[in-house]
Amino acid sequence: MLWSLIKIVFFVALVAALTLAAGYLMESTGGVQITLAGTEYTLGPLQSVLAAMVLVFAVWVAFKLLSLLIAVLHFLNGDETSLSRYFDRNRERKGYQALSEGLMALASGEGRVAMAKASKAERYLHRPELTDLITAQAAEMNGDRAKAEQVYKRLVQRDETRFVGVRGIMKQKLAQGDTETALKLAERAFVLKPKHEEVQDILLKLQAQKADWVGARKTLNAKLKHGSLPRDVHKRRDAVLALSEAKDILDSGKSIEAREAAIAANKASPDLIPAACMAARGFVAEGRTKNAVRLLKKAWQVQPHPDLAAAFAEIVPNETPVERLKRFRQLTAIRPEHRETRLLTAELNLAAEDFPEARRALGDLIETDPDTRVLAIMAAVERGEGAPDAVVRGWLTKALTAPRGPQWVCENCNNIHNAWTPVCENCGAFDTLSWKSPPQSASSMPTGAEMLPLLVGEDETPSAAPVAVDAELVEPDQTEDPAAEETQAKGAQS
Repeated sequence: MLWSLIKIVFFVALVAALTLAAGYLMESTGGVQITLAGTEYTLGPLQSVLAAMVLVFAVWVAFKLLSLLIAVLHFLNGDETSLSRYFDRNRERKGYQALSEGLMALASGEGRVAMAKASKAERYLHRPELTDLITAQAAEMNGDRAKAEQVYKRLVQRDETRFVGVRGIMKQKLAQGDTETALKLAERAFVLKPKHEEVQDILLKLQAQKADWVGARKTLNAKLKHGSLPRDVHKRRDAVLALSEAKDILDSGKSIEAREAAIAANKASPDLIPAACMAARGFVAEGRTKNAVRLLKKAWQVQPHPDLAAAFAEIVPNETPVERLKRFRQLTAIRPEHRETRLLTAELNLAAEDFPEARRALGDLIETDPDTRVLAIMAAVERGEGAPDAVVRGWLTKALTAPRGPQWVCENCNNIHNAWTPVCENCGAFDTLSWKSPPQSASSMPTGAEMLPLLVGEDETPSAAPVAVDAELVEPDQTEDPAAEETQAKGAQS
């Protein structure tokens, strides 16, 4: 607004100055005397100014005629394009002016203006590799996808613009949800420009969604080779892809190859919990229990997790609760103050029917972090110590409305997953799941088997306390018979 006001004031001042100067010229005396062929011409001041302006125009015309004469001479000397170049200069000037205005309109969000300017520039320049790009982007801005796709197909036909056309159609197919065609276009764009980071990311994401783990690993290696991915991130994601590939191999019945792939994935990324669990189970299947123990202890040192504890329990599946409690001390001694270690210790003591020790293991978690699992264990402790049913039901009521606790949550969309997957089931993002407490847990209530995964193994040892938790969660008024409770709990575990 201020700039517009300044321009108006400047224009008024300029007009006033010219008017004043013209007045001085009209009132002044003298002028210019010109003698030509013995004849003397006298021009007044105003006439002198007009004559100077005519002279400047005449000189400009003379230079133009001289340029035309030079072009004609070049044409006569054999330069067949000299005349066309001479007459095209003005067309080029107008064309590039229209092209510049089209780019400005595109940046300003004026799609229709940009398309009109691009069309005008094409008439003058005949440079479709420039004008088609503006037309396609302006059509997308206006929501005219058919027009944009038509222009992108024209770009694909020329070598210098083929990548731009393929990328444009690929993004259109992604917007339409046609991932099959988008994957093929991404592969083609990757061949044209393997260093293009956006194409690398899109291709990797689509390959992961289609479970093409071999192709995804090749794309990931290309990202590392061309410097678009840090080496530590590459190791982590390559381990994720190797683990996913191992799961596919395991599903096809090739257990030995799957074990080797899982072990390799764990070596590449020891903090990848699913890889550690799968590799440990592979060691157990080969009879190398010491290797499995060492691997799980190393993973527990990085991140204590219930899946690691479940895999550790599978090393000796038929032990008694007391034996299991004793064997697990080599795991629980690693990070004794960690929340998961304390909950694991409490669950193991519940299975061994050492209820006071289970209460001590929980410590202040009841006050500081009371999620569903903590409150369910507390209910089992109260039942094991002979507390009234009203007290047990009170803890279970709190458990029903308490937060679920740490889960596999997508960092990209906060979607909650029941189990770890390499690709988010909601947004399709790759390697975005982390073990943490979601902002607001909207998931369903876990079963007793989910809360107390280590209490009942394959042995027949009774375990009344954890049974009470599961029975109360399902049918609070039918927990009088311990034998019936034990049967219900083992059914849930299986």
